[in-house]
Amino acid sequence: MFRPFALACVFASVFTLTPLLRAADAPAPAAGHDHGAPASESKAAEPKESMFLSVDPKEPKTARLVVVSAYNSVNYGMNFNGFAKGGARYTIPQGWTVSVVFTNNSPVPHSAIVVEKPVVKKLQMGEPAFKGASTPYPVRGTTGKVGVPFQFTADEAGEFAIACGFPSHSANGHWIAFDVSATATSPSLQFGDKAPYVAR
Repeated sequence: MFRPFALACVFASVFTLTPLLRAADAPAPAAGHDHGAPASESKAAEPKESMFLSVDPKEPKTARLVVVSAYNSVNYGMNFNGFAKGGARYTIPQGWTVSVVFTNNSPVPHSAIVVEKPVVKKLQMGEPAFKGASTPYPVRGTTGKVGVPFQFTADEAGEFAIACGFPSHSANGHWIAFDVSATATSPSLQFGDKAPYVAR
């Protein structure tokens, strides 16, 4: 035999839980999220290698790199110069000075740090592979479009990466390749499968 109070509780539970059950049945939102990249690809100029690499005419053996985070909407804005997941590759001759200007187009914090290539899979980047090879406070990142310079000497040959130091961003593809070559005589930049652009 049901008592009126117990019956009221049953009805109240059903009406309270119904919206929650409907919400649980709703489709999940699409994977990924916007990191503040330009709203459309057309707003960002088509990336060309010469925009991001040059040789300093006054300083011998000095490569000048421009690294732009959230250049376009590739990888939800988690890209450098429009490329992510190693899709672009800088190659620098061993012993050269590398002068970098980093810019973040996104309101979401990003940074740039040169690390050994296997490190890109980690949630935390740790210390840079070369002394001085990162933006200040890479874990915290920076916002705004003001260029942040840093400079280092690529004194060890090997396969490295320019990665976003903000936690988990690199693990989600926010990195490009950075090789230091013992045989190269000039710096180069390669986008995808295209022939490398050699700066002279």
